[in-house]
Amino acid sequence: MFYKISGSTSPDAQTLVLSSGLGGVHGFWQPQLALLEEHFRVVVYDQFGTGASQGAIPAGYRMEDMADELAALLSSLNIDRCHLVGHALGGILGLHLAQRYPALLTSLVVINGWTVLDSQTRRCFKVRQDLLLNSGVKAYVHAQPLFLYPADWLSAHADLVQQEQLQQIAHFQGMENLLHRLHALMASDLSDSLANIVTPTLAISCKDDLLVPWHCSVTLAAGLTNGEHQQMLYGGHAMSVTDPETFNPILLAWLQGFTSPSVTTSSQPSPTETLWPKH
Repeated sequence: MFYKISGSTSPDAQTLVLSSGLGGVHGFWQPQLALLEEHFRVVVYDQFGTGASQGAIPAGYRMEDMADELAALLSSLNIDRCHLVGHALGGILGLHLAQRYPALLTSLVVINGWTVLDSQTRRCFKVRQDLLLNSGVKAYVHAQPLFLYPADWLSAHADLVQQEQLQQIAHFQGMENLLHRLHALMASDLSDSLANIVTPTLAISCKDDLLVPWHCSVTLAAGLTNGEHQQMLYGGHAMSVTDPETFNPILLAWLQGFTSPSVTTSSQPSPTETLWPKH
């Protein structure tokens, strides 16, 4: 598994792991790195079968397998306690990690995640899958920004999006790997076990997310033993990229709430909701 460690070298610095979505690669977190590195020892990685973490993903692959792979990586780095921030698939991975390795996580942030797949998300995934199978990699990559970013942001950043697409085509994770990862994500259902997760968890949603309806995060937070929900009003599915000026302070405020040794799971707030306008 490819990884990078950066940020604070203080012996008191807490470790923060960033886990990306379906794309799987660590570059997704570029808009957050500089800020987080001031406060934490930051670990980013490419999920198995993506980016520089080369390997063939087998049929029958599960989200539990992704959680086990991350746990093994952290063990190899002698990390036995950390915060995890995950976007979509990365957040679902984090929930499975919290369920399987409860002592590993100090806190969890799930960005535009869910308990069980919503019909709207299933519809979007099916469209993307059909594009990949029937029209090929280029068509899949060219359509992807429509599900991630608001229309006005796409219009204002056309050159950046084009460069991003060229990189994604050149370093595509492979059709079988992507489909097996997608099927694992779609099959995940935490409905019967969500209340068993005790890790303090922040679910962040975005009101204009086309791919994952915002109410999925509300349901997720409400079903957790120590869940909290906060909502941004603008930014689309990838609002950490499109509006980091709003997203980053939300994330940092949550993480800094655990810098005191006196903070424990039982002291965390009950599910709440906060709305964050763009400006």
